[in-house]
Amino acid sequence: MFKPKYTITDLLLGNITKVNSLVNELNNRHFAKLVLVEFERVAREVSAYTSTSIEGNPLSLTEVKKVLRSKTTNIRDTEKEVLNYNQALETLDKLLKNEDLDLSLKLLFGIHQQVTQGLLPIYDSGKLRKRPVVVNDPQTGKIVYLPPDADKVADLIAELIDFVGKSGENIDPLIMAGVFHKQMVIIHPFMDGNGRTTRLMTKVLLAKMGLNTFNLFSFENYYNQNVTKYFQTVGEFGDYNELVNKIDFTKWLEYFTGGIIDELLRVGKTLPDKGNSPETKLEPYHLKILEHIKKNGYITQRDYAKTTDRAKPTRALDFLKLIEMGLIKRKGEGRGAHYILNER
Repeated sequence: MFKPKYTITDLLLGNITKVNSLVNELNNRHFAKLVLVEFERVAREVSAYTSTSIEGNPLSLTEVKKVLRSKTTNIRDTEKEVLNYNQALETLDKLLKNEDLDLSLKLLFGIHQQVTQGLLPIYDSGKLRKRPVVVNDPQTGKIVYLPPDADKVADLIAELIDFVGKSGENIDPLIMAGVFHKQMVIIHPFMDGNGRTTRLMTKVLLAKMGLNTFNLFSFENYYNQNVTKYFQTVGEFGDYNELVNKIDFTKWLEYFTGGIIDELLRVGKTLPDKGNSPETKLEPYHLKILEHIKKNGYITQRDYAKTTDRAKPTRALDFLKLIEMGLIKRKGEGRGAHYILNER
C-alpha cells in the first residue's frame, strides 16, 4: 500500500490557503467570453512550449506558436512533441467539460499514447515499460537516479491510482495532486514521455478541485523558469530500492503549491490588461443595448435602431460582438428575433 510521507508545515498550509483564496478571487471576477477564449489559447501554447522545453525541446515559444497554427505535414520530432502535447491538452479539456473525469489506467495510457505517438515504437507507446531505464542529469548527462525495476511498475502504478481514488475526501486536493506528480516521476512508468504525461495528469487532478489550468494558466511555466530546481525537487537521487522508505514529499509539496501561487498571481495581473483590449472594450452604443435589455428584458433590431444613428450593417456587428463576448444571446427567428442577457 502506498503511504506517502510528508509534513503539513506552516509554509505548506499557508500556500494551500493562498491558492484557495486566489482561485476564489478569480472565480468571482467576470470576463467577456473573448477574453477567456484568448486566455485558453495562450495557456495551451505556453503549456505546450514549457512542458516540452523542460524535457529539452529546443523550440522557442514563437516557434511553438507557429507550429501550432500551421498545417505542415512534414514535421520534425521536436515539432511532433509540441503537436502531440497540444493534442493531449485539447483531449483532456474536452473530456473534463463533458464528463466527470477520474484518474484511471485507461486515461493514463491514453494520454501517454497521445504524447508519444510517432515518437516511440508502438509496443512502448501507451504501455508500461518492460525494460529498465535510468534518469540522467539534463546538464551533465550523468546518471542520477535508478527508478524501480520494470517488474514492480505495474503494482506501483496501481497502488498510486488506488491511493488517489480512496483518499480524495481525506487529503487536500492540492496535496493529492502534488503527491501524484512526484510519485509518477519516482516510478518512471514509461520508457519515455514520463514528465509530459505526469504534468498532463496533474492538470486533471487540479481541474477536479476547480482549478482548471486548461482555461487559465500553465503551471508548467513556473517549472520552466528554473528547470534545474524543478528536477532537483520533484526527483530523487540514487537507487529507488535504497531510497523507497526514506522519500519525503514535504519540500516538493511546498515548491509545487508555491509554483501554483506564482502562476495564479501572474494570471491575475494579466487578465485586466486582456479585458481592456480593443476586441473586448465596450463602447457607449454597446452599453445602450445592455441597458435596454436590463430595463425591458430584451431588445430587438428595431428597438436599437430607435436609440442610435448607426447604420444597419454596423448595428448587426454591435449585436454580434456582444454575442461573441458571451454577454447576450439571440432568441427567435425572423420578425420574432430578439436579444436577451446571457445569464452565464
